[in-house]
Amino acid sequence: MRVKIQTKEKMNEEIAQLFIDTVNENPNCVLGLATGSSPLGVYSKLIEAYNDGKVSFKDVRTFNLDEYVGLSEDHEQSYRYFMNHNLFDHIDIAKENTHVPCGNVESEEGLDSYDNLIDEAGGIDLQILGIGSDGHIAFNEPGTSFDSLTHIAELAQSTINDNSRFFESIDQVPTKAVTMGLASIMKAKKIVLIATGESKADAVKGLLMGLITEKVPCSILRKHPDVTIYVDRDAYSKIK
Repeated sequence: MRVKIQTKEKMNEEIAQLFIDTVNENPNCVLGLATGSSPLGVYSKLIEAYNDGKVSFKDVRTFNLDEYVGLSEDHEQSYRYFMNHNLFDHIDIAKENTHVPCGNVESEEGLDSYDNLIDEAGGIDLQILGIGSDGHIAFNEPGTSFDSLTHIAELAQSTINDNSRFFESIDQVPTKAVTMGLASIMKAKKIVLIATGESKADAVKGLLMGLITEKVPCSILRKHPDVTIYVDRDAYSKIK
């Protein structure tokens, strides 16, 4: 595991270049994408590179980590809407090659099809992750099994509180999500994780220094052979 302490602008540039290099080296590559504020700067850089003719995504396939249960694809807070609005609508990727878990589900029956699709595509070549203040990655809350595949997650109150800034009120925040599991994420060939701000300092400490335990879901990343953690100084402030 590598740790890079950088400004947000520098990490956005470096991670975007890693994505660009991955696509240019293998135009049929499979990218694992995330939502939330963490990757927005990276996606902006990718759009800029596409507009400048430095990369084409026309043969790329993508898989997103998660989706809220109960939100339609055209809901402004759905992750499908987020991806279309912040990336897909601005590059030459074929929409049929972009995959976001379906949130219109009532049970976990059939959710293994998402993992099967990823396997059939050859696996994820490069996965980007954010991290929650409690150490969750995707929507794998503390206590999630390290063996978990795509499943329905009950969101912790801290996650609901963190995500309420995207909604008009906390009462509108969904309490469940379909998420790739920890075992699903660990199958990716290369992983980059972004953590910025003082609110992520405890999570970063747990990731880098604590026990590898299901109580801190992100800690499983220490067992992955190719992970780079991008942090700013505030997020790294509790590492002695």
